[in-house]
Amino acid sequence: MSHSASGKSAMAGITLAALGVVYGDIGTSPLYTLKTCFSAEHLPISEVNILGILSLIFWSIMLVVTLKYVTFILRADNKGEGGIMVLMGLARRLVEGRASWRIVLFGLFGAALFYGDAIITPAMSVLSAAEGLEVISPTLTPYVLPMSVVVLAGLFLIQRHGTDTVGKLFGPVMLVWFFMLGVLGAINIAKAPLVIAAINPMNALAFLIHHGWGSFLVLGAVVLALTGAEALYADMGHFGRRPIHIAWFSVVLPGLVLNYFGQGALLLHDPKTIENPFFYMAPQWAVLPLIILATLATVIASQAVISGAYSLTRSAIQLGYCPRMKITHTSEREIGQIYLPFVNWALLVAVMVVVLTFRSSDNLAAAYGIAVTGTMAITSILFYVVARHQWNWSLPVAGGLTGLFLAFDLTFFSANLLKVTHGGWLPLAIGLVIFTLLSTWKRGRELLFDRIQEHALPIDSFVENIEAYPPTRVEGTAVFLTGTTHGVPHALLHNLKHNKVLHERVVFLTVRTEDLSYVDDAERVQVEQMSPSFWRVIARYGFMETPDQQDILKHCEQAGLKLELMETSFFLSRETLITTDHPGMARWREKIFVWMSKNALRATDFFQIPTNRAVELGTQVEL
Repeated sequence: MSHSASGKSAMAGITLAALGVVYGDIGTSPLYTLKTCFSAEHLPISEVNILGILSLIFWSIMLVVTLKYVTFILRADNKGEGGIMVLMGLARRLVEGRASWRIVLFGLFGAALFYGDAIITPAMSVLSAAEGLEVISPTLTPYVLPMSVVVLAGLFLIQRHGTDTVGKLFGPVMLVWFFMLGVLGAINIAKAPLVIAAINPMNALAFLIHHGWGSFLVLGAVVLALTGAEALYADMGHFGRRPIHIAWFSVVLPGLVLNYFGQGALLLHDPKTIENPFFYMAPQWAVLPLIILATLATVIASQAVISGAYSLTRSAIQLGYCPRMKITHTSEREIGQIYLPFVNWALLVAVMVVVLTFRSSDNLAAAYGIAVTGTMAITSILFYVVARHQWNWSLPVAGGLTGLFLAFDLTFFSANLLKVTHGGWLPLAIGLVIFTLLSTWKRGRELLFDRIQEHALPIDSFVENIEAYPPTRVEGTAVFLTGTTHGVPHALLHNLKHNKVLHERVVFLTVRTEDLSYVDDAERVQVEQMSPSFWRVIARYGFMETPDQQDILKHCEQAGLKLELMETSFFLSRETLITTDHPGMARWREKIFVWMSKNALRATDFFQIPTNRAVELGTQVEL
C-alpha cells in the first residue's frame, strides 16, 4: 500500500473515531430540539412558524458551530489540546496583573458550568431516547423512567473498565446514526419540499419581528441544537483539528440539517406529530429499532461529557484548583483515557436525582441551555485574548469577530436566563457550588503556602551549614517532597529535630504543573547538585498529565542521579489545619478548605509512592 493510501486510511479511521466521541452530544439534539421550540411558547403549528424556527436553527448551527467553533475556536490550541481550561491557561500566560485574575475567574466559572452540562446531558439525552416508547404505544409511558434509570446506571457502572474497547464501536454506531438522520430527513422533505425555503435567513428575521418577545423565549429552545459545540473544542487533543473538520462537513452537518428540515416537513404534513416529531418521522415498524439506535447514540453522547468531566477534573487537580483524587488509567495506549471513581459516583448520584426530579425531557429542557450558553460566552471572551495577544490580530478584527460571537452567545444566554424558575436554576446552582469549591481550594492552598513560607529557613544557607557542621549521617537516600525550591521542607526539619540524623544523600523534589497541556520529555526533569550530598530535582508536568514517581526517577537517572525506588525513603509533610480569624479568607471558606483537605487523596497514593517507602511527618498550620 502506498504512503498516500495508507495516510488516507489512517485519516479515515481517526475521522470515524472523532465522529463517535466528538459529535455524540450535538448529534442527539434532533431528539428534542424542535418539539421543545414549539412547546416553549405553545406556538401554533403553521407554515410561517415552522419555516421561521427551522431558519433560526439552521443559521444558529452555521454561525455558532460552523463559523465560530469549527473555523476559528479550533485554532486556539495549546500543543494540540483544546477546552475551556486549556484556553484559560493559554490566555492567562498572555496577560498580566488584574486582567490575569479576571481570566482565571472566567475560566473557572466556565469549567464549573461544564460540570452542570455533564450532569444534565446524560439525563436529557437518555430520557429523550426512552420517550420513543410512547410513540409505539401510550401504554408504555410508565416504562420510560425505569428504562432511563437502568441505562444511566449501566453507563456509570461500566466506566471503571474504560472506553478503550467500547470506544471502537462509537464511530460506526454514530456513522449509522447520522446516516439514519439524513435518510429519515430526506424522505420527509420529499413529501413537503417547501421546507427547504427555511434556508433563507429572512424567514428567521420575519419570525423574530412577528413574535417579538415570544421569539426571544423560543431562542432559549433553539440553543438546544447547539449543545455539544463545546465538545468540538474540548476533544480536539484526542483527534486533531482536521478529522473534526472532515467529520463535521461531510457527515454531521448534512445529517443534522436534513433531519431538522425533515421534522419540519413532517409537521407541515401532519401537525399532530408535534408530540415527538423525531420518532414519528419513521414508519411504525422502524420505531423500535430507532429507539435502540437512539439509546446507543445518547449513551455515546453521555460518554463524551463524562470523559470530559474526568479530564477537566484532572486538569483542575494539576493546576491547583481541586484536591488530589485517585486517577486510574484505563488504557495502555491512550494517555487521555482515565477514570476518577469519586467523580464517577458523584455524577451518577447527581444524574439520578435530576432524572427522578424532572422525570421528562420537556421538564429538563429549561435547565439545559444555561450551562451551554454560559460556557460559550466565556470561550468567546478568552478567544479574544488569544487572538489579540498571541496571533497579534488588530483590535477591529479581533473585537469585531468576538463581538459577533458574543452577540449570539449572550442572546442565547439571556433567553435561557428567563427559564431560571422553570429549571434553569439547576446548572447555575451546580456551577456556583463547583466554582466556590474550586476557588476556595486554590485560595486555601495559597494561604497555606504563605503560612508555611513565613517560618521557612532559606534552603541554600541551610545546606551550607549542614555540610559544614554535619549531623549524624545514615546510609541511603532521602527524598523530601516540597512545593517550593527556596525554603527547607518542614518534614526535613522535623526529622532532624526528632531523629537527629540525616541520610547520606538528600534530594529536594518539587513537582510543578505548567500552563501547557503536555511537557516534552527533554524538559521533564531538571537536576541540580547543590553540594556533595544535597540535590535539587524539579519535575515539570502539563495539566493533562499525571505525575509518576517511576517516570521521575527514570529521568533523574538519565541526568546522572540514580535513585533505586526500593532503597529510597520519601518524606512528606502532613499539615493539620486550624481555622482562624486571620485576614485572607472568610471563616466559612476556611472550614470548607479544611474539610476538602481531610478528604483529599494522600500524596503517597497520588504520586504512586510505595507505602513502605514513605514517611509522613505532621505539622500544625493556622490559616
